[in-house]
Amino acid sequence: MDYLGLFFAALIAATLLPLQSEAVLVGMLLSGRPALWLLLVASTGNVLGSLINWWLGRGIERFRERRWFPVGPKAMARAQRWYARHGRWTLLLSWLPIVGDPLTLVAGVMRERLPVFLLLVTLAKVGRYAVLIWLTLRLR
Repeated sequence: MDYLGLFFAALIAATLLPLQSEAVLVGMLLSGRPALWLLLVASTGNVLGSLINWWLGRGIERFRERRWFPVGPKAMARAQRWYARHGRWTLLLSWLPIVGDPLTLVAGVMRERLPVFLLLVTLAKVGRYAVLIWLTLRLR
């Protein structure tokens, strides 16, 4: 796999679509690719995928009353209450499987400011990939 493949795997993995980019990154790392380039490419793709979620969240509320809307009113209200209670710092958990991607969407719904969103999500995503690279190199 090449760097473009890693970029798109990381981007798609950060959206609400089910995909994991960690295996791609580890495979490329074990094949001798430079760790710093892998960190940069994977992190960029993953942050951009989260930005897509944030952008979708910014515009999703206008469709709330549509029958096809993927989230029920109770679930949406619960997510908004949770984000309002715990705040923007929950974006540091955006690297987590299952809950991380919806957090970035809810941040858009809650109108989190873009610079704050990008800072916290970038810290989380880069940190996750850096730890994964460090562990892989340490354990091989």
